Amino acid sequence: MEKFLSPTHLLVSETDEKGLIKYANEDFCYFAEYPVEELEGKPHNIVRHPDMPKEAFKDLWDTVKRGDIWRGFVKNSTKNGNFYWVYATVFPYTNSDGEKGFLSVRKMATKAETQKYDALYKDMRHQHHTGRS
Repeated sequence: MEKFLSPTHLLVSETDEKGLIKYANEDFCYFAEYPVEELEGKPHNIVRHPDMPKEAFKDLWDTVKRGDIWRGFVKNSTKNGNFYWVYATVFPYTNSDGEKGFLSVRKMATKAETQKYDALYKDMRHQHHTGRS
């Protein structure tokens, strides 16, 4: 079942350089259907939906590891088997101690955007499985 964000929802999480969750705000926990204690220290891909093509996350990681901000549409899964779409912005950073990490801020995606990207990602997965490019 799809869960829908409203324009006032802002899902925020922070990970270390390896993608392990250091922080998740209340909105993130609500939509992911996990208490914060179950998220901290876990890989952020705990909410990865199987419909998401690997290429989308390769692009995300390639972008942030070179120090650039990544933006894109992401379909996430929840602890209880539901899903939700977001427009995500991922910021790489280095703190004053020299530790690197990533801050991800997600907001509502419109129905038109989710339909467009659902079709695009489906096509990308199909091409990947059939070897077409």
